[in-house]
Amino acid sequence: MPLDPQIQALLDKGTGVPATHTLPVDVARAQYEARIASMAPSAAVADVCERTIDGPGGPLRLRIYTPLGTGPFPLLVFFHGSGFVLCSLDTHDGMCRNLCAGAACVVVSVDYRLAPEHKFPAGIEDCLHAVRWAAAHASELGADPTRVAVAGDSAGGNMAAVAALRLRDEGGTPLCAQLLLYPVTDYHTPGTPSYEENVEGYGLTRDTMKWFWKHYLSDPAQGAHPHASPLRARDLSGLPPALVITAEYDPLRDEGELYADKLRAAGVPTAMTRYDGVNHGFMFWVGVADKAGAAMNEACEWLRGAFAAPHHS
Repeated sequence: MPLDPQIQALLDKGTGVPATHTLPVDVARAQYEARIASMAPSAAVADVCERTIDGPGGPLRLRIYTPLGTGPFPLLVFFHGSGFVLCSLDTHDGMCRNLCAGAACVVVSVDYRLAPEHKFPAGIEDCLHAVRWAAAHASELGADPTRVAVAGDSAGGNMAAVAALRLRDEGGTPLCAQLLLYPVTDYHTPGTPSYEENVEGYGLTRDTMKWFWKHYLSDPAQGAHPHASPLRARDLSGLPPALVITAEYDPLRDEGELYADKLRAAGVPTAMTRYDGVNHGFMFWVGVADKAGAAMNEACEWLRGAFAAPHHS
């Protein structure tokens, strides 16, 4: 399908902006933060507050969103994307508000440590710690400790998938769902056909993915580790039900779909939807691009179903 006109218009606005992989990290971060001003208003929630907890590497900031209505609500722990290097609680504030309102759940957004200052596995250690903390403190958050899910977009989808793997293997909070929005599931080498088809021109490029991985890993050999590349995990059985959303014009499309296939083959209930005509990161544009709204609605409806399913504490 040709590129969606609403997405094309957004890409055209970025014409002339320097490519991420050509920039120093601090400049790239500032460029991403500057995008917040162009986002559409997001859904109404009852309350947003911040907490700082003791994390594995020092103080760990969380932003907690509470929906309208009466709790206890289900609990969603969210990890923002942008290559383990960029973005923040602020860049993903709208996404978290939309998930909170749409799925009627408490959302805990995690300000995990970023590379290159903190390389693999620092960020995932923070994410795992945050899930355990949120589940243990669910009642004070107005949430139900028996209905806990993880979610993330892009690199945050990687964090969510890896958190689910590690909770299965290391014990702790049983999860009822994992929501993976165009996730990073594999190292960039050897890459997939979608890496070749969408090398550049659609926002995220192959060169930018290489830049992200170079900053994230201390050594390229770590790319084979399942906590960096969950697609390489030998066994995906016993993981929580998943929804994987992918985008047609995305270098990461195939690895997201391969992960969904591998989850299904391992007996994990898995829904997978590819949105045609859109690019990586399109779900930022709820209220601007119709397909972003459709994908957000699907994600929220799926989460509501997952939270309502019979579960075991």
